[in-house]
Amino acid sequence: MTLIATDLLLEATDISKTYGAVVALKSASLAVRPGEVHALMGANGAGKSTLVKILTGAIRPNDGRIAVRGRERVVHSPAEARHGGLVSVYQEPALIPDLDLRSNLRLTQTPVEPFRHWVNELGLPNLDLGIQAREVPLASLRIIDLARALAIEPDVLMLDEMTAALPANLTERVLEVVGRLRGGDRSVIFISHRMIEIAAVCDRATVLREGETVGVVDVTEGSEERIVELMLGEAVDDVAATEGRPATAARAAATAPRIAARGLASGSKLEDVSFDLYPGEVLGVVALEGQGQDELFDILAGSTRADAGELQVQGFTVNFRHPADAIRAGVVYVPADRAEALLMQRSVKENIALPFTTQLRRWGLIRTGEEKVKVDGAIERLQIDTRAQGEVRRLSGGNQQKVTIARWVAGGVRTMLCFDPTRGIDIRTKHQIYVLLRDLAEAGAAVLLYTSELKEVQLACDRAIVIFGGRVVAEIAVEDADEPTLLRLAYNLKSGAMMPELAAAEAVAADAVAAEAAAAGPVETATDPAATEERA
Repeated sequence: MTLIATDLLLEATDISKTYGAVVALKSASLAVRPGEVHALMGANGAGKSTLVKILTGAIRPNDGRIAVRGRERVVHSPAEARHGGLVSVYQEPALIPDLDLRSNLRLTQTPVEPFRHWVNELGLPNLDLGIQAREVPLASLRIIDLARALAIEPDVLMLDEMTAALPANLTERVLEVVGRLRGGDRSVIFISHRMIEIAAVCDRATVLREGETVGVVDVTEGSEERIVELMLGEAVDDVAATEGRPATAARAAATAPRIAARGLASGSKLEDVSFDLYPGEVLGVVALEGQGQDELFDILAGSTRADAGELQVQGFTVNFRHPADAIRAGVVYVPADRAEALLMQRSVKENIALPFTTQLRRWGLIRTGEEKVKVDGAIERLQIDTRAQGEVRRLSGGNQQKVTIARWVAGGVRTMLCFDPTRGIDIRTKHQIYVLLRDLAEAGAAVLLYTSELKEVQLACDRAIVIFGGRVVAEIAVEDADEPTLLRLAYNLKSGAMMPELAAAEAVAADAVAAEAAAAGPVETATDPAATEERA
């Protein structure tokens, strides 16, 4: 094994990862000192989760090196990473739903007594290990996952959006435990979109942008502005045809809303979302990962029923039980993952014509002439690749996404839900989709567009709402929706609108400082090494 600098606990250098033409990581580096809580920051798609998965052996990098305690390592699997002291708690709980909790602990060779210690510390006393994982609420599963990771005493604990699905009381417990781990021989890598949490528990922050490490910042008072600047980089002066856009929005607002949502809630992520979507406008939805936008679109598209709130379409209260109900009401959905929407083994013509074949039938027979006119018109309008008569799976990702949109354009669209429709496609196709969405709005359609690329808001939208913590925290006009403004709003960096657990986080920070000053090391006391079995 190659020896590296020993003053670092973990060092990752020039890590790269590509998926075909998509570059997930270009040149990412991370250096973590013993005893620190190190934030890993970046906008959506910056490569944070990819880097964590590489460090824990879930995926293999194309290039780069990883060293732990001065020794270079090649990690082939999560199990190998665990044995080497690298453990992650991912955004989604890594427990098998059909097994009970005790069996899930056995799979990762997690010692039971230390696990019980940590699960009690984290706020779940008297946990029944015989219960199936599928019967445990999501928030509790995340706590169980964290306790399982703590129980094996990893050298580096990686928390990927650990608090995103937790209520305030459990968030406080997690931050308290993370704060107590500072100053020892082990370290924590902490990923969160909540700046108040970063300020409460982190010592330094490494910032990724577009798959590259662009800076390391000491977390002090006011450092959030520097972190945001690094995430944004130099302002990109995209040509956004916003002239006349406010007039379009004004015309839309003069009519009744196509969709009116009031107090929509779902699970622990979507708490209280209200908005109006008008004919003739593109309304942007801005949110960092895990803020409730997935649940919102699932409700609007009919995939999930809301736990609370009211949804009106065309002035009528609706309660969609299935996506077909939404389609019948004129609400259609374009997902980010083309595979969810397309029949990959079928032709473009079949995929485009599929949703409206019933409109083209007479006495049970499809009017092929009319079908061809509609399909050809949609292909021409979206400039779909000339191989359009072949199988969809042979098309590029951009052309596949065009097919997904074309099927609704061909049938006539009134209300379109677009969830990150330009993710992973080339810039030329992106701009073609922007133009199409604008054309649809000008023709009277209503479009709800969630995008993980903030610059798309000014390129395609009339106005935008910002969701944070499952609530709408801001509405902004397109002329004010530049990237720095949107990013600050997405992180809820505005006076008087901070997250509910602000006071709790500040208290945790104070407790952590007090703990560091204590003569007895809190890490050893909390870990209870005497009760810890051999590390898996």
